[in-house]
Amino acid sequence: MRTETVDGRLAERLATLRAERGWSLDDLSARTNVSRSTLSRLERGEISPTASLLGRLCTAYERTMSALLAEVEAAPAELVRGEDQPVWRDESSGFTRRLVSPPRPGLRGEVVEGRLQPGADIRYDAPPVPGLEQHVWVLEGTLELTDDGRRHEIAAGECLRFRLWGGTRFRNPGAVAVRYAVFVVLP
Repeated sequence: MRTETVDGRLAERLATLRAERGWSLDDLSARTNVSRSTLSRLERGEISPTASLLGRLCTAYERTMSALLAEVEAAPAELVRGEDQPVWRDESSGFTRRLVSPPRPGLRGEVVEGRLQPGADIRYDAPPVPGLEQHVWVLEGTLELTDDGRRHEIAAGECLRFRLWGGTRFRNPGAVAVRYAVFVVLP
């Protein structure tokens, strides 16, 4: 049964979100610029989404990636031990995402840890929620972040704070992995 894995539960949740809105696969394809066949394979659990694809779906469903992933995990506890923090990997792009503080109903902030392998380049066409506030704190390495056309190079120990209104790009231009924390605050 595919629901025994995070990817399986994610596939089912994505199909449910589309059905709740009454959208056909063609409707969702038009909203995300992702082919109908890819969306169908994703909802059947035949493929795992890339970070970019998941970002497009989050935009269509007006959810942060953390909120969507939290919907397929068990209800979060107040204290989340490191070994219990959900980790999602996009092997094809060299991106790993750890949900440090899962979102909870009624709370507006969350913390996510990201890791990008050397040369990794992740693009999101639009924000999942316009006006989303982000604080990106680089812990190791150097991150090149572009938000709404503005390019920033953020070194270890530095933090960039901004509101998300347009597309973003997270890129590791270095020879070593970059590790960073993102503090997300819903508008």
